Amino acid sequence: MSTTSLFATLTMAAITVGSLHSLAPDHWVPIAAVARARSWSRGRTARVALLCGLGHVTISVLLGLLALMFGAHLFESLGEKMESVAGLLLIGFGVAYAVWGFRHSVAHRLHGHHHHHYDHVHDASRASTWSLFLIYCADPCVAVIPILFAAAPLSSIEAASIVVAYEAATIGTMVALVAVAHSGARLFKGKWLERYGDSAAGALIVATGVMVAVLGW
Repeated sequence: MSTTSLFATLTMAAITVGSLHSLAPDHWVPIAAVARARSWSRGRTARVALLCGLGHVTISVLLGLLALMFGAHLFESLGEKMESVAGLLLIGFGVAYAVWGFRHSVAHRLHGHHHHHYDHVHDASRASTWSLFLIYCADPCVAVIPILFAAAPLSSIEAASIVVAYEAATIGTMVALVAVAHSGARLFKGKWLERYGDSAAGALIVATGVMVAVLGW
């Protein structure tokens, strides 16, 4: 196979892998759930999805580059272990978020106003954003490692182009799915959702984490 054909094949493979693996619920449901509970705007939601996607693909590519330098087996195993932990991290985050949301809603119901004692994290939305970012960093895609290995005979520019294609496909799909979910979630309104939205979002994130842990998505 010529280098031109190899480049075209690997570019398509990178785009396909990036797009398809982003369809898994853990890539967009947690962001959309928190965005609905926090009443984020469409723009802010897209920025958070972009940030989380960037963290996700950066760690994935970094593992791939380290695998090229030190051997694939070690870093594929590390990536798989990180993927298995990601489900547990989602569950932990979901439980903590649901409990915080419930306490916050109970305090508001009892006192008729928001109790800043429960907002000692300074900015709940900001804390949620960075928590999500760290979770997505801990969930790399090991499928990109074989693609980077196959790209070894290509020039640095061609290999970098394949990486960019993978990152663009992954992040683009994540942002698009989060945007669709965010728009759909905004159709659901009601006092109960405004009051217990954070708890509901936490429960949904826990369910997503369970699916990831059990099904290995």
